[in-house]
Amino acid sequence: MTATTALTAQNTLGVRDIHEVPPEFVRKQIDACIEDIGIDVLKTGMLASAEMIGTLAEAIARHSVATTVIDPVMVSTSGAQLLPETAIEVLIKELLPLATLLTPNVPEANLLLREAGQSPIDVQNLDDLKNLAASVHKLGPKYVLLKGGHCPLNTDYMLATDDSSKQLVANVLVGTEVLDVLELPYQKSNNTHGTGCSLASAIACNLALGVELSQAVVAASRYVSAGIRTSIGLGHGSGPINHFHSVQILPFVPGTFIEHVLARADVQAVWHDFTHHEFVARLGDGSLPLETYKYYMIQDYLYLIHFARANALAGYKVKKPDDIAAAAAMVGHIRHEMNLHLEECKELGLTEKMIVEHEESQACTAYSRYVLDVGQSEDWLALQIALLPCLLGYSVIAKRLKTLQIDQPASTPNRYLKWIDNYVAEDYSEAVRSGCAIIEKHAAHQSPTRISELVQIFVHATKMETGFWDMAGSVRA
Repeated sequence: MTATTALTAQNTLGVRDIHEVPPEFVRKQIDACIEDIGIDVLKTGMLASAEMIGTLAEAIARHSVATTVIDPVMVSTSGAQLLPETAIEVLIKELLPLATLLTPNVPEANLLLREAGQSPIDVQNLDDLKNLAASVHKLGPKYVLLKGGHCPLNTDYMLATDDSSKQLVANVLVGTEVLDVLELPYQKSNNTHGTGCSLASAIACNLALGVELSQAVVAASRYVSAGIRTSIGLGHGSGPINHFHSVQILPFVPGTFIEHVLARADVQAVWHDFTHHEFVARLGDGSLPLETYKYYMIQDYLYLIHFARANALAGYKVKKPDDIAAAAAMVGHIRHEMNLHLEECKELGLTEKMIVEHEESQACTAYSRYVLDVGQSEDWLALQIALLPCLLGYSVIAKRLKTLQIDQPASTPNRYLKWIDNYVAEDYSEAVRSGCAIIEKHAAHQSPTRISELVQIFVHATKMETGFWDMAGSVRA
């Protein structure tokens, strides 16, 4: 529902004129909407005058609006100030204390500070963005999302001085106990018309759906970023973003399927059990008994054989040459991983002959045959999802364990550091990147129902991975 505060005569080249709606009529619009349907979240745009701001603040208080997203439309993209100083004073005194979330850009944030009698902050790096957001937060809103689009940063998180060094945009979310920085890739585009109001509207929609605030901000930021990336040129100036890049109504922005899966409530606990298993922890601190590790290495090698078979099957199930080549390349990565396995096993007194003649554990059989069964009975993407917990999980685990080695005393090196290093190595990382990329490409074309089915395959395969750790850890010296 909308209460229109002003009409604008504008195009992609700029605003030609503004015709304000009388504040009393705006109040009637607000009352009509709220008294009939009610609201979950109120989001503001251009308010234009002190009287309009006062009218809105009074309506929020009178209707006991619980959640408000205030977009302080004060400075245009071209740098023109859209709100007079008297109106900014009222905004600070009456509206900011009612704001659940305030979403200023850098010029607007500094204008708020200046009108509040504080010194503006000359943003030169990420820390300056954080300090600016924190300073605005002290003016009264519950949370502040400082939009960093006006100050793109280089890879050292310093203000970019030329186009070639503009690498990322940092949006900073600040609350009483919150400081989050969302990094987004910088995009050189003329089509940025409406990014601010689109971001605030997307956040408000997410909040109305019950999404937690920080997640609402992340999802909305990615939505706008994708809107810029997929926009088409309209007009001769700053064209609009593409608001319809996800009309298939998927529960994730294309390119973030795996992030969506790992963030789901029905996946998080299962994924944590797998990636933080006791067996993993003991690999990380070096306390795993050697006999336990030897048994694990035997079973893992046997599993890799079936892992290679499954990827070979994936190559059979696709028709495009690039996809066939990708499957073949993955089998090559696995063969390399198996060779590294054998090198490690030699140090443990194990030969390839001893390994392949060893009895396969029930956990290994159950897991590997489940994956192959999915490959036989389901489509290509389902097979990739069944393989994903192993492919991605080992990378995630190894990266975390690698950071733990920093505190490891030099006098007692971790016996299992080589295992960790194998899965943080560039060749394995490249296999993970290519495997994830091809999944992302195909996931974006699925239906919401199919996405739910694929998630259940991922959950089951992840549980099988946990069962593999259970099996390995059950062997004691």
